[in-house]
Amino acid sequence: MVELFKDWLSTNYIELAGSILGLLYIFFSIRQHILTWPTGLLTSALYVYVFFISKLYADMGLQSYYVFISIYGWYFWIKGGNKEKKKVQVSRLKKALLLKLAFVTVVIYAIILYILLEHTDSPVPYMDSMTTALSIVATWMLARKIIEHWVIWVFVDAFSVGLYMYKGLWPTSVLFIVYTIMAIVGYFEWKRDMYSSLDNT
Repeated sequence: MVELFKDWLSTNYIELAGSILGLLYIFFSIRQHILTWPTGLLTSALYVYVFFISKLYADMGLQSYYVFISIYGWYFWIKGGNKEKKKVQVSRLKKALLLKLAFVTVVIYAIILYILLEHTDSPVPYMDSMTTALSIVATWMLARKIIEHWVIWVFVDAFSVGLYMYKGLWPTSVLFIVYTIMAIVGYFEWKRDMYSSLDNT
């Protein structure tokens, strides 16, 4: 048993490290801590490799996007999105922005699906494209501290569990089960913080 574990660890240590960092990332996200972004950046860098090896090309591209959005989110949370450098407050998604993001999601999905169908050997192009498109939008919403991004993550994370089990990525599957639970927790934590901020204004 020990030898089997050692053999598994020798070929999956990058995925395991990414999973551990991913748990720290979601913890810091819930707490709205600035370490969300450097932790997320490192997690994404590791998963670029993991998903490339697993032929989950849309997810690999998504992780590359995460690297850049982590830098953006890091900057935005520090600067506060304004000249006064105030802390970015949790906000709700406005209807006009919802429509724009829905349109952007559909466009991204269509583009990724075309690429996967025409130019890769992805075994799960439709599922991979859907979770990737939603994740791109949800991460931007996280950077802007829009609370509804947690709702998207609950769906994406739960759906992704089955996808990663299918690909035999067991540490990642466990990670996304935890992600699903923590996304629910995150929503209520941010909601409490949002109402607390409103009470103090």
